[in-house]
Amino acid sequence: MKRSEDQMRIAIVGAGMGGLTAALALLQRGFDVTVYEQAEELREVGAGLQISANGTRVFAALGILDAVLAQSFCPVGKEIRLWSTGQTWKLFDLGPQSVARYGAPYITIHRNDLHTALAEAVRAVKPDAIQLGSRCVDVQQWSDGVVLSFAGKPAQRHDLVIGADGVHSIIRRQMFGEMEATFTGIVAWRGVIPMERLPAHLRRDVGVNWIGPGGHIVNYAIRRGELMNFSSVVENQDWKTESWSSPSTVEACLADYPGWHEDVHAYIRAIPQPFRWALLSRKPLDNWTQGRVTLLGDAAHPMLPFLASGASMAIEDAYVLARALEAYGDDHAAALKAYQGARIERTTRVVQGAAANAGRFHNPALASAEGAQAYVDREWDPQKVAERYEWLFRHDATTVPI
Repeated sequence: MKRSEDQMRIAIVGAGMGGLTAALALLQRGFDVTVYEQAEELREVGAGLQISANGTRVFAALGILDAVLAQSFCPVGKEIRLWSTGQTWKLFDLGPQSVARYGAPYITIHRNDLHTALAEAVRAVKPDAIQLGSRCVDVQQWSDGVVLSFAGKPAQRHDLVIGADGVHSIIRRQMFGEMEATFTGIVAWRGVIPMERLPAHLRRDVGVNWIGPGGHIVNYAIRRGELMNFSSVVENQDWKTESWSSPSTVEACLADYPGWHEDVHAYIRAIPQPFRWALLSRKPLDNWTQGRVTLLGDAAHPMLPFLASGASMAIEDAYVLARALEAYGDDHAAALKAYQGARIERTTRVVQGAAANAGRFHNPALASAEGAQAYVDREWDPQKVAERYEWLFRHDATTVPI
């Protein structure tokens, strides 16, 4: 049966990367979409994102790749450096090589810049699509629709609801109960550094992964090379706050990396305001759809940030969901089943792969330069690198069977 595009009303709870990508893909297919966002102002916490070719090819399909590229940075490659000596190993080439190999670029971008590009594209199709200050507190569904309740605002009825409201999703909690979370013993740091605050030799066009016993650090340029994103993790800490917006001090961050290379300390000293948060792990759901309600992104499959794929998985989810709803017309049950079937194995594999990288990046063998050489030769053998990344980057959410 052909879908009645002018009658199907879809609510998306959460205006993050996944929610806005879903809104744009659905609006372009003629659905009536409203995005409900609890924040009073549409903005993302300031930090960097890595979007590999599997994510940027979705932007190309949505017609926004040029707008995104104008605000991003395209690193020429990625490398590994040893925590103590700074010894460097090449990981893989990017830049033109990513386009030639995978058909799309690998970008690094400030969250705010990507968020703005997506929001502008959504509003260009439907100016009032994003409803701010709309904190969802309850979801109830019947055979013919779903009702969302909001704090201090009237309830709204829709045909379908998509929970894109992140790791602490109210939609997931309402439909599936609490998701058990376990503190990993790992604390993360982040900061955004104006490039001019760094010495010349650190203003580089490659992404760097510093590896060491009990911790690792990632840095890469964003916003056309005007900023350097810094993110790091350290084990055996007792910080239990799972929030990206908990400010701390440069001194506290430095204290977590004693003995690390002077370049690492130079990055930390240049951070205007460091933030830290606790990393919690959660087992992947084996089902994230119930009736007329489904989930995407971190609401469905929260993951540790060790495979640089959280944002790309939400972007892929969003596009596959839109394709499924278009393909199955008014049969929303078949569409949501097809969407979940196309996504759950892949996202579960990413969750597991990200968790596995924690041990790989923090291995005790990295304590000495001699041990590190043998360990890197083994763990970052070109064949193993290909096994970890090729399946990620080559995936095409625009054509995967649904």
